[in-house]
Amino acid sequence: MWVALVMSIGAGPVAAAEHPSLAKARALYNAADYDAAIAAASTARADPAAADAAALVAARSHLERYRLRSSDPADLAAAREALSAVRLAALSPRDQVDVWVGFGQALYLSDMFGAAAELFETALGGAALLPLRDRWLLLDWWATALDREAHAAGAERRTMALQRVMARMEDELQQDPTSAPANYWMAVSARGTGNLERAWSAAVAAWVRAPQRPDTAPTLRADIDRFVTTVLIPERARARGAREQAAAGELRAEWDLVKEQWP
Repeated sequence: MWVALVMSIGAGPVAAAEHPSLAKARALYNAADYDAAIAAASTARADPAAADAAALVAARSHLERYRLRSSDPADLAAAREALSAVRLAALSPRDQVDVWVGFGQALYLSDMFGAAAELFETALGGAALLPLRDRWLLLDWWATALDREAHAAGAERRTMALQRVMARMEDELQQDPTSAPANYWMAVSARGTGNLERAWSAAVAAWVRAPQRPDTAPTLRADIDRFVTTVLIPERARARGAREQAAAGELRAEWDLVKEQWP
C-alpha cells in the first residue's frame, strides 16, 4: 500500500547539540537528497559523539537510494556495513527504532521477507515514539513483508502469516478506527486466510471509515476499490460455481451501491 513512501529520520533529544553535519544529514535525508545526506553523514561519522547516529542516517540513505533510484547492490552493501557499525546504546530511543527499521528494510530489499517482518515487528514495539505517518508506514512495511512471505510459502504457512496480519489489524482498528493501513490490511488479510465474507465486510467498513481521515481517504478508498473490483469480486463470484458470471454482476452492483450510499 504505502511502502513506496519514506519514513523520516528523527532528530536526537537535543538537536541543537548535534554535530552540524549530523543535523544536516538528517535534514537532507528527510528532503530525499540521499547523495548529499550520505556525504554529510560521512563527515559526521568522524566525530565519535555523532558516529553512531550518523552511521544510521548513512545506512537509511543508502537503502532509500537503492530502493528508489539505483538498484545498485553496492548501496545495499554500504547500508549493511553502516548498520552493523551502529552501537544501539549510543542512540536516542527514537534512533533505536530507526535502526530496527533499517535492518528490516535491508532484509526486505534482499527478498528476506520473513526476517524483515520480524525486525519491523521489533520496531513496532517503539512505534509510540514515531509521528503518526511514520507509525502507519512502519505498520504497512510489516504487513507487506508478511504478505510477500506468505505468497512464497505453502498453504498452511500462508494462512498462518496472514492470520498474524489480521490479528494485528484487529488490534490497531480497536485503537484507531481511522488507521488507513489497518483498514486496508484487515480486508486483504481476511481474504488471504480464505474468509471472503469477512474480507467483503472489512472492505465495506474501510470505505465507510475512510472519510474520517480526510488526508488519507482518497488513497485508502482507491486501494480498497481496486482490491474489491480486481480481486475480491472475482474470487467471491468463482466461489459460487456455475453462477459465476451472474454472481460477478450482482457483486459489482452491490459494491457500486455501497459507494453510492457512502460517497
